[in-house]
Amino acid sequence: MEVVAAVFTDGERVLACRRNENLEAGGLWEFPGGKLEDGEEPAAALEREVLEELGVAIEVGELLDRSTTVSDGNTITLSCYFVRPVGEVPHSSTDHDELGWFQRDRLVWLNWAAPDLPAVRKLAFATGDGS
Repeated sequence: MEVVAAVFTDGERVLACRRNENLEAGGLWEFPGGKLEDGEEPAAALEREVLEELGVAIEVGELLDRSTTVSDGNTITLSCYFVRPVGEVPHSSTDHDELGWFQRDRLVWLNWAAPDLPAVRKLAFATGDGS
């Protein structure tokens, strides 16, 4: 399964979102995003997913990480991209019960969904601004 995720940054802070309890991976933290539809380009999928979930338009930037993880018997290839909001930053989500801005070095304190962990490690242990 091909999935894309958005990494919003503000200086040394990064946006993380906690999945609603009633959804798959409920209660776990993740970067917002979702599955690619057939024939969809990653940037277009990410723009669509973020608009649906967070209600904000974005510009997709550089790829932070692309990793494949097996979770609950499913193979998930997650591509995490740095993004910039066009207008306001996200304040709420249809799929998440909490949104928070965390210092990069504190990201590892959250209980992350397995597919997001490689990107979290890159952000938490990066030197410089990385975005």
